[in-house]
Amino acid sequence: MRRWSSTAFVPALFLAAASVLFGPALLRLSAQQYSAEKPLGAAAQSPPSYLKNAGISQNLNQRLPLGDHFRDSSGADVTLGTYFHQRPVVMALVYYRCRLLCPQVLNGMAASLRQVGFKAGKEYDIVVASIDPADTPADGVAEKEKFLGWLGDPAAASSVHFLTGAQSSITDLAQATGFHYVLVPGPDGKMDQYAHSSVIMIATPDGRMSKYLSGIDYQPRDVRLALIQASNRHIGTASDLVLLYCCNYSPGAGKYTVSVLRVMGLAGMGSVFMLGLMLYLLSRKPRSFPHSA
Repeated sequence: MRRWSSTAFVPALFLAAASVLFGPALLRLSAQQYSAEKPLGAAAQSPPSYLKNAGISQNLNQRLPLGDHFRDSSGADVTLGTYFHQRPVVMALVYYRCRLLCPQVLNGMAASLRQVGFKAGKEYDIVVASIDPADTPADGVAEKEKFLGWLGDPAAASSVHFLTGAQSSITDLAQATGFHYVLVPGPDGKMDQYAHSSVIMIATPDGRMSKYLSGIDYQPRDVRLALIQASNRHIGTASDLVLLYCCNYSPGAGKYTVSVLRVMGLAGMGSVFMLGLMLYLLSRKPRSFPHSA
């Protein structure tokens, strides 16, 4: 039979007594350290409540406020409709003092447009508008130069437009596009930061919302298909039209997905065509050649 030594028994007894005497105090101390301001578990991982008001509503086919006035990067007074003619428009709403999400959105847009096979000024135009009324045309100049560097096409400068405007014009544009944003405190506590979604938008030449592509990494295939659809199929190749037929735009995902039923339908049509061609060839009588004397 195992015997307990007194040296092991005394510390165990002391710890048991301490837990009885000081347990409630320790629990109160723990509760003070982890107050409601520092929730535990899943609550600590939940996003701030203000982010609920910074989402995106896909206002498909919504007309843009083309008569609203903005200032371009040269400081000239322009209406939004100045940039809507015969080409679709790739749009983004950002603010120029942002150093976190906005540069990633613009960089992702430029990286994708480099690979779509279309040229700005020929198949599409680009409009970037600031949601911050404190941004100036000079801020727009700096951001435009940076964007053109990412795009890798200095000749596209005349088709890339960075706009600033008054709060009324910004509000009209944000409401028309469904772009919701909220003013939030920055690291220094000042209310000079904006919480918003990361998205680029495609509009038709006559100024209606056509497609929304979410995230900061936009697939060139999705951007190309969105531009083709917004142009009413006036741009693109025959293979693009086949690919467009085989894909569906998913508003929830903000991207194009393959339509299995359409692909199967095309495959079935191809099979029927090949079968008909084989039956036709097999049913033809072989040509008879005259015998030589």
